[in-house]
Amino acid sequence: ITTLHGTDITLVGSDPSYETVTRFSLQRSDGLTAVSEYLRRETIERFGVSCERIHTIPNFVDLSEYRRDRDACHRSQFAAPDEKVLMHISNFRPVKRMEDVVRVFGRVSRRIPSRLVLIGDGPDRGRAEQAAIEEGVASRVRFLGKQESVADLLACADLFLLPSQLEAFGLVALEAMACGVPVVACRVGGIGEVVPEAEAGMLAPVGAIDEMAEHAVSILADADRWRRMSAAARAAAARFDADRIVPMYEAFYREVLSQ
Repeated sequence: ITTLHGTDITLVGSDPSYETVTRFSLQRSDGLTAVSEYLRRETIERFGVSCERIHTIPNFVDLSEYRRDRDACHRSQFAAPDEKVLMHISNFRPVKRMEDVVRVFGRVSRRIPSRLVLIGDGPDRGRAEQAAIEEGVASRVRFLGKQESVADLLACADLFLLPSQLEAFGLVALEAMACGVPVVACRVGGIGEVVPEAEAGMLAPVGAIDEMAEHAVSILADADRWRRMSAAARAAAARFDADRIVPMYEAFYREVLSQ
């Protein structure tokens, strides 16, 4: 049984040498699942997998762990009471567009007192650090590096930034939403299946830094709107509750193993 999360497709896109082994794995698997309809369509088109062979079962989140009322919120370590906390979590690869994260924040911080918390590490950390210097916000950006647990950190955020060039699903956006954090992201891949636009967050084209900054400001500057979007984010995340999704995987495994 093979579950596609998106790396399979992006690896083939960036390095065709992976295509043979990926195609072999797909052909030899007794069961195939994809975490989004977007990824299912891409797999069918790119690898010629028949549509009846691959089933969409999404990623899931533990709502009991990812929630806004966690006791271990570290907010006071990141920002003053009158400042907003913007957050981003990733592996800092080029596809995540780390410079865009910082430049969006640069525009937001000039209008709203705020701080940016970056969690993770990877090849583009240096680009992000340089962008922070160029934007004049280096003192307002915290690089926390890799963290074992992010649930208590997400619970401190007011807004999550995800300007990726591609996201097959957007699990980190789902985790943010479970913590009641509205998301500003790019309208790519499976993001639209996770983030209800204009309800739990706002979406923009890839590279539209000014538009993303405007969306961020419009959410953060309006307390009533933020509260509505926060509640909507939590409600939207409930669609992917582990208690609902895990049984779907178990039922699929039982079906495949019984054949």
